Amino acid sequence: MDLATVDHLLTTTRAVRKRLDLERPVEPEVLERCIEIALQAPSGSNRQGWHFVVVTDPARRRALADLYRRSFRAYATSNRTQPPPGTATDDPRIAQAPRVRSSATYLAEHMHEVPVLVIPCIEGRAEHADVSTQAGLYGSILPATWSLMLALRARGLGTAWTTLHLVYEREAAAILGIPASVTQVALIPVAYFRGTDFRPAKRLPGRDRTHWNTWAARR
Repeated sequence: MDLATVDHLLTTTRAVRKRLDLERPVEPEVLERCIEIALQAPSGSNRQGWHFVVVTDPARRRALADLYRRSFRAYATSNRTQPPPGTATDDPRIAQAPRVRSSATYLAEHMHEVPVLVIPCIEGRAEHADVSTQAGLYGSILPATWSLMLALRARGLGTAWTTLHLVYEREAAAILGIPASVTQVALIPVAYFRGTDFRPAKRLPGRDRTHWNTWAARR
């Protein structure tokens, strides 16, 4: 295994918004191949209760985008778009915040133009379950979804993990005919990206987020 290639893929798979090519179609066979790759991910008890709803129909894409925009308007005016309280002034998230807001706004405005929207789903519901059950449910679909995004990235397609439409999950389910017993976990815009490549982002140091044996212990 070429570690340099793997490391490059993992460190440069960005949330792509403004660089999505809204004009270029995405071939169905590319999506199908990437989903096959994604289904090699682990799932709890090997139940494989995952599903991917691939939305290319313009009317349904627009209906989903309308739900997303409705949720985004409330989100954009909330304190959830700000760095956490007490964030140091030299924290990289401070400098990145305006660019992230601009990028998120662009995606909300153009979501209906993205050629493919993918909604990953998992059989079952856990909103009233204990933490262990919730973790098991989401842990059985999130790895496959990230694998899908990595497989698409390796083929020149950009994605972004979004969840704001889930405020209106039932409305989205009605648009797509998703059964009430199935949980949606994200809405992933998919398109070829413009430009040649991405760079690693500025992140908080790993040592500041690593705890050895107890929460208080650092190396």
